[in-house]
Amino acid sequence: MAKVKDEITLDDLYKIDIRVGTIESVEDIVDSDKLVELLVDFGDFKRSILAGIKEEREDPQEIQGKQALFVVNLAPKKMFGRLSHGMLFDIGYEDGIIPVLAQPEKEVPNGVRAG
Repeated sequence: MAKVKDEITLDDLYKIDIRVGTIESVEDIVDSDKLVELLVDFGDFKRSILAGIKEEREDPQEIQGKQALFVVNLAPKKMFGRLSHGMLFDIGYEDGIIPVLAQPEKEVPNGVRAG
């Protein structure tokens, strides 16, 4: 098991905006071995978010239509000529297991905040 990261304050934690969104589409980024582009509905807005899930899943399309947790206040990052406006939260990647989506236990409105 990984070592617990350095302590942070509640103020640090409150800076991270984590929201539930529904993955509307999953588009392959042909030039990348890892990345797909997700179009995610957050209720009041939609975002294009790049996620490195191609090597982790036989069929990345299987997450289309599912709700998951996303960080929505990261600065945009350009990869393979596309801008990513957030980050998919998943469970397990950093610990060397096949990752799974971090999801609400039942459907909730898109855009609901975690925390």
